[in-house]
Amino acid sequence: MKTFEQLRIVFFGTPDFAVGCLKGLVDAGANIVAVVTMPDKPAGRGQQLQASAVKQYAINHGLPVLQPEKMKAPEFLESLRALHADIQVVVAFRMMPEVVWNMPPMGTINVHGSLLPQYRGAAPINWAIINGEPETGVTTFKLKHEIDTGDILLRQAVPILPDDNAGTMHDKLMHAGAELLVKTIKGIADGTLKEMPQNDIPVSGLKHAPKIFKENLAINWNKTVAEIDNFIRGMSPYPAAFTSLSGKQIKIYKVHYNRDDHQVPPGTHETDNISYLRFAAKDGWIYIDELQLEGKKRMNTVDFLRGFRG
Repeated sequence: MKTFEQLRIVFFGTPDFAVGCLKGLVDAGANIVAVVTMPDKPAGRGQQLQASAVKQYAINHGLPVLQPEKMKAPEFLESLRALHADIQVVVAFRMMPEVVWNMPPMGTINVHGSLLPQYRGAAPINWAIINGEPETGVTTFKLKHEIDTGDILLRQAVPILPDDNAGTMHDKLMHAGAELLVKTIKGIADGTLKEMPQNDIPVSGLKHAPKIFKENLAINWNKTVAEIDNFIRGMSPYPAAFTSLSGKQIKIYKVHYNRDDHQVPPGTHETDNISYLRFAAKDGWIYIDELQLEGKKRMNTVDFLRGFRG
């Protein structure tokens, strides 16, 4: 039986969320024999090739990097087998074929940003906030055929506070996920961890976390003020909820609200052109605190109103 430090680990990941877990393993003394991430992509106005956040971290820490165009490419599979990994870790990565996730003898572990089996899918952090959940969390589990359905190893709950948004929860879950991942692999190494089928966890109605597209981002002012606040926080700072103001699109990042039995049609906006901009909702008013007019920078409402009349 190998110790935690002796296990040969291949890490798969791409964005910042994955960097947190990779850093957690490195800081804990894990033996990362290679990092697999997406190929560099053109980004920015100049369309210069941009390395993923995981690749940048790996290079800075002297970790070998693999960037396969296709996961089933024979040359990639050969390189992967040659690493003789005991276990693989996947965090915020694309779908993997069975020939990859089933390769190491101890299997492949995934870190997911929800308390599985709830919020399986691509956007668990966003949807937990949008749906007004009091908490979410992180889960480590073994990969299998169906997405996010493998046997659970460990779970850690994290409260969602009233002022949290997708950005703050991303960072909280990133740190919680890193700690949980280290704890998970140590538990596997010393044989103390037991796998639990997701069907053994009682839930009343499964909620899903599908990928968010641009057409999902428009604010529905016919909803309650609490629902709209949750929606805006769940989309902030990215991809950002939006609405129309005097024929122009504005992204909205932060709001506060009050309940009011008004008779104003939902979606109607009012402003004193100095200090406040508010929109009528089903049961009250949504006051805009931070927003961004198309083509402009993000700003608070007072600064925005200095140059806007609507």
